[in-house]
Amino acid sequence: MFIGKQERPRYFTHTVVFTAFALGLPVRTGASAHPTARRKALTMLSVSNIISRLVPLTVLFAVLTSWPPALRAEAKAPLPDYVIKNFGTPPAIPEGPLPEALQAAVNTAFIETMKQKRWEDPQTRALDHITKGKDPRIVWLIADLIRFTTDPELTLELAWAASKLLGIEAPYLNHWGKITDHLIAWDVPAPPDYLRVKRAIFTTFVPEWEKLFVDGEIDWRHVSWGGVQIDNRAFNATAKPCDCIPAADNPAVTSAKEATWLKDDDIVFGIGINGEYRAHPRRIMEVREMVNDTLGGRHLGIPYCTLCGAAQAYFTDRLPDGIERPVLRTSGLLIRSNKVMFDVNTYSVFDTFKGNAVTGPLAAKKLQLKQAGVVTTDWGTWKKKHPGTTVLVEALALGNNFDFRNGRDADGPIFPVGDVDPRLPVQEDIIGVIAASGKPVAFQRTKAMVALKQGQRIAFENIRLQLEAGGIKAVGADGADLGSHQAFWFAWSQFYPETELWAGTN
Repeated sequence: MFIGKQERPRYFTHTVVFTAFALGLPVRTGASAHPTARRKALTMLSVSNIISRLVPLTVLFAVLTSWPPALRAEAKAPLPDYVIKNFGTPPAIPEGPLPEALQAAVNTAFIETMKQKRWEDPQTRALDHITKGKDPRIVWLIADLIRFTTDPELTLELAWAASKLLGIEAPYLNHWGKITDHLIAWDVPAPPDYLRVKRAIFTTFVPEWEKLFVDGEIDWRHVSWGGVQIDNRAFNATAKPCDCIPAADNPAVTSAKEATWLKDDDIVFGIGINGEYRAHPRRIMEVREMVNDTLGGRHLGIPYCTLCGAAQAYFTDRLPDGIERPVLRTSGLLIRSNKVMFDVNTYSVFDTFKGNAVTGPLAAKKLQLKQAGVVTTDWGTWKKKHPGTTVLVEALALGNNFDFRNGRDADGPIFPVGDVDPRLPVQEDIIGVIAASGKPVAFQRTKAMVALKQGQRIAFENIRLQLEAGGIKAVGADGADLGSHQAFWFAWSQFYPETELWAGTN
């Protein structure tokens, strides 16, 4: 269903409002939330109220001069056929700086809106000028504002402008998601001075993000809000309640024998370092999403992205001189439906999938964290294979058992990801690993599991797959761990678009 005949909706003054419930995206409130926090999370508030204090969200899960220069397509590789098939032909994109009048309209529509905390007639006129300016690059800013807007009329007004600039039908529902999907799939460039304006929008709602929104090796176009606040608690302060997805530092553990609360078919993420083994139950990791742990004498940062089915483990010790142990936290931001993690000591942002610092002091030092292998398996098989294993204690789950994989995420990504490599279904499980040559390789888990159980050999360059306690891990020719992990195909392929895909043994 679309707005009939693309007629421009007519609205009056709007108060910009937002909550974690914007656009119908899932919001997860946990058992640890204060009663007042839970009540406030269900309330739409005006920005004027939010500026002094953001809605407390104890949210564990998540649940937008002259006329422009002549339009001409930028010189770049043509889009794949499947993108054109699914999203249509992109509009022409202007090059160069924005004309003075158009830049002024951008400042009025976005910067001034954030300062005055209201959308009024000057903003509507500015949006009209932006729409007539025919520069699709500005749609990135429109989408950013839509993400935080729950006023239905203002959302439609912004979505109408975005659709006109992109040359698409105005979506009736999920305006932000569908518009952003087109922007990503078409690889629409960001407008000039994009980061400055985006920072103004985002930090109006979460001032603590100011330290994160800086230049670096990160594509700020793809960064969006995940519906939660930042976890900026200091190391070993994770017992303190927060209005965030709460990381756990040095989590309490028990023996396998004592973990009677775990069923044999419960999913765990198993890690073995220097002969010491530990299981991180998915039930707990869906609540915490980030654990800073020590295992086998090594420090680890262990993020779990529920949205992309990926548990990873990074060594956070034995770093170059002058770099102290990064303490990894959840920022509350996403990049193409993957969590954005950061170091709470330096506010350096990391690429969660690749483990390299992309902004801040640690990016300046070109820090690359080495990855340890994570085996996704069931508890019964893991403890049988490793009877001496420890396991995180049940209390860390805070009384929750979400199983997002088979519930919230069962029908695919709930946040925009744009185009997805069509070689596999979006949420097909793969085992991803980087070869010695630097080539990323993905192995379809179901096929690999069958082949390995049949005794077949699976190898690529220096990589060899082997069964490990009911799961799969990648090792080198000498049997050394190569730091593989399991993830959804859409996530792996968008962070490694050049990935090789194992074709199977047929």
